[in-house]
Amino acid sequence: MIGVLSTPTRHERTIPAEYDLSARKEKKILVLVEQPIWLEAEVNFRYQLTNKINERLIKDIKFEQEQLVSYDELSGYRSAQPDFSLLSPVEVGKALEADFVLLVVLNRYKLNRVVESNYYNGLLDSGVVLLDVTSTDKLWPVDDKSKTIKVGFDAKTGDRETANNRLVDALTHCIVRYLYNCSKDRFKIAEDRTNIDWENW
Repeated sequence: MIGVLSTPTRHERTIPAEYDLSARKEKKILVLVEQPIWLEAEVNFRYQLTNKINERLIKDIKFEQEQLVSYDELSGYRSAQPDFSLLSPVEVGKALEADFVLLVVLNRYKLNRVVESNYYNGLLDSGVVLLDVTSTDKLWPVDDKSKTIKVGFDAKTGDRETANNRLVDALTHCIVRYLYNCSKDRFKIAEDRTNIDWENW
């Protein structure tokens, strides 16, 4: 009976973190989103994604606001540096007194309205790494150059803003879930397309 009572329920089971940031909440983190100029994303997409990741680090991993570099602080530094594009993520992190840099490189973005309807198709493809500013080491992922994360959806109703927010929320969840022990019933979401080949979508 004791063994049965101690068995975790479905809601209590967790997917172990690939890199556990919850054990390092005293560290300061910079979320740095690289959005190539050729990427046809929304004008303020980098701002939206940075803020949403910071919000989820607070909500899911319980970071304090002061442990996260704000987008405004990053934007101010970027504007003051004429050679910002030449700086490495670690150099930017050091300048902003961060311990870690969570680098999100956006590789592909598509958001299309289905003709003569209120439906949208969307996809977002990214590569993510966690860097240690002091050692310059890549902390996560361990084996690959970066963590490939793809999210998307087919024929969802709403306006363009709603569809864009859906992509932002999905990518944010799919990044942060690897950085703490995420409950099993929350880990997988419908928008996760990481292991699906849809390059010709």
